[in-house]
This record gives sequence, C-alpha cells and structure tokens, in this order.
Amino acid sequence: MKEDKLAVLIDADNVPYANIKEMLEEIAKNGTPTIKRIYADWTKQTVSGWKGVLLENAITPIQQYSYTTGKNSSDSALIIDAMDILYSEKVDGFCIVSSDSDFTRLAIRLREAGMKVYGFGEKKTPQPFITACNKFIYIEILKPEVVVPSEQATAPILHPKVESTPLNKIDKALIRLIVESAENLADESGWTFLGDLGNFILKKKTDFDPRNYGFSKLLPLIKSIDQFEIDERSAGTSNIRHIYLKKK
Repeated sequence: MKEDKLAVLIDADNVPYANIKEMLEEIAKNGTPTIKRIYADWTKQTVSGWKGVLLENAITPIQQYSYTTGKNSSDSALIIDAMDILYSEKVDGFCIVSSDSDFTRLAIRLREAGMKVYGFGEKKTPQPFITACNKFIYIEILKPEVVVPSEQATAPILHPKVESTPLNKIDKALIRLIVESAENLADESGWTFLGDLGNFILKKKTDFDPRNYGFSKLLPLIKSIDQFEIDERSAGTSNIRHIYLKKK
C-alpha cells in the first residue's frame, strides 16, 4: 500500500518544542513527512528552545521577521508556503502544528482541494481549527520515554512512557457518541466491526483519540464503558483477529 507523502508545517510561536520527537513519530503513523518546515522570527529569544532540536530532526527553519508589533507574520509565511506546496502537487496531505485558530481557513481550503489535514496542538486549541482538520491530536498525550542514567550500565535505561491524568473524562456525551456510531454501522444482526467504528467516530469528532481518556487503544475504552458484547473472529488462515461489538 502506497504511503501518503506529507508536508509538516510548524508554527514555532504557538507550540512547545519538548515533544517534537514524539510528534514526528505520530506523524509517521499517517504517512512519510517529505517536507518539514518551521516558521518563526528566529531573532527572538522566545523560540530559542527550538533551535537545538531542528538539526537532529531535519526540520528546515524559515525566517520571518515581525514587521509589526502584536502581529504574527509567521502565520502568513506558513499559509503562503502551504498553498505553494498544494499547487506543486508533491504531497498527499498536510500536518499543521499549531494551537492557533488562524489556520482554520487554511485547513478548510486544503481539504477542499482533496488533501488530508492532520492538526497537532495543545488542549487550548480553539474548536474551529480542530474541526477543520481530518484528525486533530493533542500534543499533551504524546509522552516521551523517561531516560534514567545508570552507573552500572553503559547506556541510559529507557522506562515506559510517562502516564499522566487523562485530558478528558468519559462522560455521557462520549458514551452516546460511541453507542450511536456503533448502531449506525451495525449489520442486520447488530454487530459492528471495531476498525470501522474508530474511523466513523473520527469523522464525527476529529479530536477523538482513546489516549485522551487514558487508554492506549479503542478496545480497552469500549470495554470500560460496559455497554457492548465483544466478539473476536478469526481472519481466515492468519493469526489476525477481527474485533466486533454489539450493544447489550
């Protein structure tokens, strides 16, 4: 299966640099990042933290001076580049990394042109930008592995990724979203394929991710709400199991 080519465009003024490695790993799940650019006025101290991670992650910095106080000219430079890349027809999708609602119209325009748009930003990101993307991922759920130096070992010890308090709690609205989506997709006997369910929910709620609720995958989240029967079915001669669920 052909992987999508992605353009990664980062607004350095509106996202922290701490989780850039995890962010790029997440982007790689959706395709191959063939273009990686980051926009800022690099003469400012506020973006100095980014400078140390650009080279090791092969991200090209784009200098954009702030011509007017209080205005973010980096936004304009990113938007212009995005449109140039769109018309070059060299990519299949875009990853816009920002917590700024100024990119809402850009995301809508790219999707109108048939592009896939993945958004990355903090929990504070305004809803219009989140909704404008095909999928939006909160960078707070991208936790780095903890590196602990060891006096006896020759290399640092990697511990599992740090778990923290979930961004969201499972509430009645989420349960209703899952139940109604499963019912919409159910076959005549009432069973719904789990893989189809995840994609369908994402179309309704672009920032849906089980990790927002403290679960690594959709199935453990489904089991926790205790609303469905679960059926694991063999997929032919392979060892792969297909998961189906049905409202109790």
